[in-house]
Amino acid sequence: MSENIFDKPLLEKFEQEIWSKIPHLEDGKVVNATPLIDLTNDFKECAKKLYKLDISDLDLKIYGKFDGELISGSIKIRPAIHIIHDAIKTGKLKSNQTIIEATSGNFGIALGQMSKLGLTVVSLVSRKLQEGVFKELRNEKIRIIDLDMDICPAPGMKDSDADALVAKATAGNIRSQLSELGFNPEIFDISIEEIESLLATQDIINLAKSLSKIYGCFCPEQYDNELNIDAHKTITAVEIDQQLQENEDSLKNYRIICSFGTGGTSGGLSKYMNQKYGKKAVHVVFPPAGQDVAGIRTKIKAEGLKLYNPDAYAAQHEIDFGQAKHLLKFFVDKGHNIGESTALALYAILEMVSDGDKGKFIVVVADGIEKYRKNLEAMSKNQRIQVSLDEAVSSVQNYDKIIWVHPQYTPKEAGIEMIAKSLGIDKEKIVIPKASTINQLLSTQQIPEDLSKDLDGSKGKSLLICMAGNTSLMTAQVLASKGIVTESLNGGITNLPEGIGKNPGEFVKAATE
Repeated sequence: MSENIFDKPLLEKFEQEIWSKIPHLEDGKVVNATPLIDLTNDFKECAKKLYKLDISDLDLKIYGKFDGELISGSIKIRPAIHIIHDAIKTGKLKSNQTIIEATSGNFGIALGQMSKLGLTVVSLVSRKLQEGVFKELRNEKIRIIDLDMDICPAPGMKDSDADALVAKATAGNIRSQLSELGFNPEIFDISIEEIESLLATQDIINLAKSLSKIYGCFCPEQYDNELNIDAHKTITAVEIDQQLQENEDSLKNYRIICSFGTGGTSGGLSKYMNQKYGKKAVHVVFPPAGQDVAGIRTKIKAEGLKLYNPDAYAAQHEIDFGQAKHLLKFFVDKGHNIGESTALALYAILEMVSDGDKGKFIVVVADGIEKYRKNLEAMSKNQRIQVSLDEAVSSVQNYDKIIWVHPQYTPKEAGIEMIAKSLGIDKEKIVIPKASTINQLLSTQQIPEDLSKDLDGSKGKSLLICMAGNTSLMTAQVLASKGIVTESLNGGITNLPEGIGKNPGEFVKAATE
């Protein structure tokens, strides 16, 4: 490699300012390792106190690998820095370029470290992110393009007129935001057909690649990049094994529990275990369909990603966060800095041992509690903000109104009837504010006057419903911050019995007011 094809001053600054502070290999040993903490006793206490499961005598060992202690606060700094390091060394990224990527939060926060080098980072993010994640993205000086779509490709209203209308509207919104960030909108217009096609299928991952290409930016392509896997195979796994060997133990004796975001962690750890110890040892954890757990995928959404490789895993588990959230509070109260995905992983072990399993486990603690602190505080006050269909039906008489909330879609008459039938109510109880009203609420974090009137009622509580449960949850969180009690229907209209498996275009349409 010729020295003049890469930005040597940028590489030197990167290695000094960032690379030197994260786990990496030096002379065959990983330096700057994150803590590996024994959670066994607290886990056993939690099982007995919260879940009435006495496993005090069970032959069990559980370690947590606490990557929330990394700079940027999450495991995502590992692949982010691995990818950026390679990009600088190979000349793909230079000082005068902008980095652009689609992110569910943590990867974008990790890329924010690049601002220390004078590089600009633009993140395509979903409005469905928790407020704490947005706050950290902004704190890292990241320039945000805010979308009301899933970052991960998901089934949508494919090939419908409604999709085309929404794609055009969203494209206009993105064009405006890019212009505000200093990008030439005329360049955007040249590729408008491709962009609208990607938006029609909610393919935000490839939208980031497309924008990167037309504007000459660098896209890390975290969802497709094999370096995402390599970072965990060559560093994370080696680091854990190294720490265990220092305690006269070995990773070959353990099963690894991790959640799924892009597939990098599960893929890298799986490769290491297979190649070094000839075994499948990684258990991958997902929330059930329709459930929103910060930064991780449901199984059905993981299936659309390149790095999802179920053949490499020892097992896959779908874990109800409604059960795991109690464990989250217990461990945080014990002083452990764990986030929502770790609660799912620990609860997966609880389910395994309750079925008579035992042995040794490593739990990947992908991030800490800070971004999710507000949700935890609401939980501590026993404030129910998210409900299942069964819970909503059982308490439906306690709601003043059922309010549809979405900034792009509105239910057709068939959708209104489906909601009413599923909840066992008269459809007159269902209120449908303007999509622009919901957009204003989510954009400004202030309650529009029209919505304030809809929320009035003698019982003091409304049930919110949207497409998949994400927008309604975000709306409920905003309203809670204003002292207004509402509940969000988990899974939304697409998870109602009559909606499962159907094209959403049968019961919703693009808002046109």
